Amino acid sequence: MHTRQLSPSRRFYDIAVRALLYVSSAVTVLLLVCIIGYICYRGIPGINWEFLTTEESLLRGTMGILPAIVHTLYVILFSIIIALPLGVGAAIYLTEYAHNRRLVTAIEYATETLAGIPSIIYALVGAIIFSEALKLGTTLIAGSLTLVIMTLPTIIRTTQESLKTVPQSYREGSLGLGSGKWRMIRTVVLPSSVDGIVTGCILAIGRVVGESAVLMYTAGLSTMMQDFSSIQNFMDASGATLTVALYIYAKERADFAVAFSIATILLVLTVVINLAAGYAGKKLKR
Repeated sequence: MHTRQLSPSRRFYDIAVRALLYVSSAVTVLLLVCIIGYICYRGIPGINWEFLTTEESLLRGTMGILPAIVHTLYVILFSIIIALPLGVGAAIYLTEYAHNRRLVTAIEYATETLAGIPSIIYALVGAIIFSEALKLGTTLIAGSLTLVIMTLPTIIRTTQESLKTVPQSYREGSLGLGSGKWRMIRTVVLPSSVDGIVTGCILAIGRVVGESAVLMYTAGLSTMMQDFSSIQNFMDASGATLTVALYIYAKERADFAVAFSIATILLVLTVVINLAAGYAGKKLKR
């Protein structure tokens, strides 16, 4: 029904609701632009090549965050390499193979519950299990494994919901043409749900990049460059990621100029990762 055909009261209500939606959207966008703009305004002047490619040194008089950038990339890479196959595999099993509905419902409820647990709980669990029980100490490996547990529920639920959106006729058509169960999943179901998988990956990476409590307890607070020349050195390495370094400079040292510069780099890194994941998703879908 056209708006002009409505009664005056309904027409006024329709206009008021639309105006409220427009105002809400504008306020949200404005707040986002103001926050990003203020962070960039305070942070960009402190960013230069030396700041990005050196480490902090009182003897040389340098102030760099290269170690934090390297530690962040290592944590992201190690966490996603483990969490993504596990999460996607679990979602495929729950959606395509599991026949016990009670078991599936229980697992779905558990993953939803785990996704809502505060990160400080994961930090304590990671410190007890990986740092103490498994003798990994305060290392990047312990922090990455803790982040794997924390991001798995997000990947599982987003992938599972994406798999459920694939029409059943696609599966039946593939099986009717003679393909096996796994071939049907690999060639029909997964390509049709790649958008949801990429979304889960982006959400997981975003949580890894923005996490600080877990890494402070399990990965350490060192802002110095670690030696990754061997597997043993990598297993023993500890260090602060960008978010932990941001906390150190803002809270412990009250150096807000460096803190805002790190925040700007985090924004840029998040945008680049999201764009790369979206591009990879389009390529995989093709």
